[in-house]
Amino acid sequence: MLLSMKTTFLGATRAIFYKDLQAELRGRDLIGAMSLFALLAVLVFSFALELDRIARAESISGVLWVTIIFASILGLNRSMAQERDQGNFDALLIAPIDRAALFAGKLAGNFVFVTVVALVIVPLMTIIYNITLINGWVLVTLVLGTFGVTVIGTLLSAMTVQTRGREALLPIVMLPITLPLLLAAVRATTSILQGAEPDTWLFWIGLLAALDVIFLTMSVLLFGYVVEE
Repeated sequence: MLLSMKTTFLGATRAIFYKDLQAELRGRDLIGAMSLFALLAVLVFSFALELDRIARAESISGVLWVTIIFASILGLNRSMAQERDQGNFDALLIAPIDRAALFAGKLAGNFVFVTVVALVIVPLMTIIYNITLINGWVLVTLVLGTFGVTVIGTLLSAMTVQTRGREALLPIVMLPITLPLLLAAVRATTSILQGAEPDTWLFWIGLLAALDVIFLTMSVLLFGYVVEE
C-alpha cells in the first residue's frame, strides 16, 4: 500500500514536470521572457550604477538577486496564468492525485526554469561588471536561493492566479515574504566575492538552507488549502 502511494506520488510529480518541460521546449515563451527581462535589468543596473570597481563589487550581489527575484515573479506569473487560461489547472485539480504531488511537479518545473535563467545571468554579469561570479560557493548560494524563491513563488502564484489583478498582486504578496531569503542570499554572495572568512558566509548559506526547509514545509502544508479556496 505504501509502495503504491509512493509510486503514484512520484508518477504524478514526474508527469506534471514533463508536461511543463515539454510545453516550454515547444514554445520557449517562459524562459525567453525571463531571460530577456533579466538581460534588460542587468543592463539598466549597469548604466545606472556608474561606480568604481570597489563599489561595483559591493553592489553586484544585490543586482544579481534583485534581478533573479523579479525575473522569477515574471516567470511564475506567466506559468500559472497559462495553466489557468488553458484550463489545465482546473483539470489538474480534479485529477485523482495528491495535492502535494501537484505542488511538487509544478515546483520542479519552475525551479528548472528559474535556475536556467539564473545560470545565464551569472556569466553575463561577469562580463558586464568585470567581476568573477563563477565560483563554486556562489553557485551553491544561487541554487539554494533560487529554490527558496521558487518554492514560495509557486505557492503564492497558485493563490493569486485566481484573482483579477494577479500580475500586480503576486509581487506585492511575494516580495515581503522573500525578504529574509534575499537578505541571506545577498550577504552570502557578497561575503564570498569579497573573500571573507568561511565562517561568515557559511552562516548565511546555512540560514538559506533553513529558510528553504521552512518555506517548503509551509508550502506543502498550505498548497491544498490554497488551491481549494
